[in-house]
Amino acid sequence: MNRDDIIRMAREAGISKPWDQEPVKWETLERFANLVAAEEREACAALCDKIADDDGFEGGYADYCAVSIRERGAPALERLNKAAEDSGEPL
Repeated sequence: MNRDDIIRMAREAGISKPWDQEPVKWETLERFANLVAAEEREACAALCDKIADDDGFEGGYADYCAVSIRERGAPALERLNKAAEDSGEPL
């Protein structure tokens, strides 16, 4: 993650310049922190994916690590509920 990524995520979270003219709210900082954490999790999971691809061991430990890292940001139950909701199925 570089400076441009951080600035992009700050803008995405609603943090903008000039700092002294717009009070930064806690919710904005929380959104920003969540975006940064998600970016870092995905970078780590992508590294695990690359290791799995390079080793040729699909379904091995590296794949498990990638899935586990991604699960930290979007728990399986949350995703299943969202999928059910999107398809109109009862929860």
